[in-house]
Amino acid sequence: MTKHEPDTERLLNRAQDGDDAARRQLLTRHRVRLRQMVAVRLDRRMAARLDPSDVIQEALMEAHAKLGDYLQERPVEFYPWLRAIAWQRLLKFQRRHLHARKRSVLREEPQILPLPDESATQLADRLAGKGASPSDHAARSELRLRVQEALARLSESDRELLVLRYLEQMPLKEIACVLETTEGAVKTRHVRALQRLHDWLSQGNTEDKS
Repeated sequence: MTKHEPDTERLLNRAQDGDDAARRQLLTRHRVRLRQMVAVRLDRRMAARLDPSDVIQEALMEAHAKLGDYLQERPVEFYPWLRAIAWQRLLKFQRRHLHARKRSVLREEPQILPLPDESATQLADRLAGKGASPSDHAARSELRLRVQEALARLSESDRELLVLRYLEQMPLKEIACVLETTEGAVKTRHVRALQRLHDWLSQGNTEDKS
């Protein structure tokens, strides 16, 4: 968003007053963020048959139909609301193409999709840190593998929180909306997840030296 574009809150107010242009802008301004969310979660076995744009297009059409009701109540922040629609669309696409378990995709509690290997590698890279020189390539590759192993040992809920924070790059306030909890709880869980990750890595160092 450039400094000349209205922020989301102003667009919401304009849309509520009947501004159709504001409604259209609301539904398209977060397209890149939605695409990132879908790309991170999309099972690579589906890559040849499903483009993230397909999921996003259907989600935006559904959001357009529901926007009037949302504007009347505004039950949550706008992007988490829009993301939830795209999330449900992605779940349905995954079930349709991969014949996943028959458990309902409409239950109220948050649902967690398996993280594709490529996204797990990307998350490990983010958590391992940046700035390694070319001469440190071997050491960095080893660190990435160790982070991946440590991530695999975390609970699904801890790993999901880290995905939201470091791959989807969501602020804590939005993560709290997605996880249906408070921002304070998210901060605490975030710190604890990183501490558990650090503990697993430290344990691995100890075992290597023994």
